[in-house]
Amino acid sequence: MKTILLAAAAAVSFTAPASAATVVTADRMLDVATARYIDHPAIFIGDDGHIQSITNAATVQYPAGTKRIDLPGETLLPGLIDMHVHLTSLAEIGGYQGLKYTDNFWTAVGTANAKTTLNAGFTTVRNVGSSDFADVALMEAIDGGWIQGPRIVPATYAIGATGGHCDDTGLPPYYDKKADSVISGPADAREKVRWLHKYGAEVIKICATGGVFSLGDSVGAQQLSLEEMKAIADEAHMLGLRVAAHAHGDEGIHDAILAGIDTIEHASLASDASIQLAKQHGTWFDMDIYNDDYILATGTKNGTEQESIDKERMIGLKQRQTFQRAVRAGVRMLFGTDAGVYPHGDNGRQFAKMVQWGMTPIQAIRAATTSASEALGRSDVGAIEPGRWGDIIAVRGDPLANVAVLEHVDAVIKGGQLVKGPAAQ
Repeated sequence: MKTILLAAAAAVSFTAPASAATVVTADRMLDVATARYIDHPAIFIGDDGHIQSITNAATVQYPAGTKRIDLPGETLLPGLIDMHVHLTSLAEIGGYQGLKYTDNFWTAVGTANAKTTLNAGFTTVRNVGSSDFADVALMEAIDGGWIQGPRIVPATYAIGATGGHCDDTGLPPYYDKKADSVISGPADAREKVRWLHKYGAEVIKICATGGVFSLGDSVGAQQLSLEEMKAIADEAHMLGLRVAAHAHGDEGIHDAILAGIDTIEHASLASDASIQLAKQHGTWFDMDIYNDDYILATGTKNGTEQESIDKERMIGLKQRQTFQRAVRAGVRMLFGTDAGVYPHGDNGRQFAKMVQWGMTPIQAIRAATTSASEALGRSDVGAIEPGRWGDIIAVRGDPLANVAVLEHVDAVIKGGQLVKGPAAQ
């Protein structure tokens, strides 16, 4: 049950929980569920990193030894959630340039990208695709306290078809390199889900259609059959996992929805019929509508092939128009940026694009908080309320009036620990 324990109108003082380790105060806090501001919050976080209670800072009595994180002049929001990142990718190294680096280079840069992402205010991410189980390694290192980064929901390898977006394309037959997650047929698809789950996947990612950065395929062409997608969804759901489908083309989007896929990534060319189907089935759309700016602005500078630039030029505007139609139709929408296609840390730039293309600021914020936690099936992130992780960000300004203030986060608290901002008292 959602409980905000505020004593703003109370005449009596409030004594904090004796076990509280940290209290966070600021000028105000955004209650994302109601879109209302709460003045002078005092958020008490226990030793276990979870929020214990919330009250009015003007009426509270602080127990001796309670650590204080005071953020005057700031507005507090829940730690943000990006539902589509690639921590072990770099926008600055594209195309064949990546072949110059050894395999474990990508895990190493993932540690830097994880910290950059956290400092940008994203305390939880869904990493939808990485080789060598590198996202599981990052998750384990972060959870163990060895490195700093967000909470990671790892997908490990993305499942796809031979020669498709999730295969290793662009090399001559001499190398005959096939990605570890390529499947052929429903039975093979089920076994691949089990294998990924065995080694740490907490969400399953599939490539239902072609893509922008895969070479030699059509960006909208379907690459997995309805039967294969249904086998993946059924197996994953039986194991308690949710499924995300990379899908630009309308046929692939349509079949992914019918197959029971939980979130459609990109959804660039979805027709009105597929939009209505998504609304009917309660399927989430997770659309990366910021990165078109970066891709087209940098062109082939970072090694990206001209073929990929041409694909992006073909679908970029159409994707934003699809986003606009989906919002108007009432499709459930998420915040996912495809970080790694553009430089990590710029995740917050997508908020303004979402508002520009039809969302209100609170809708965009909910896409990265309450809606994202719902789509993940998690009740421990996405809101500032008792029982959830003490994941909090602070910005200066009014995000409901100007959502672009979320591009510049002044303080980040994860599990009650200040990871960016002024020193705690």
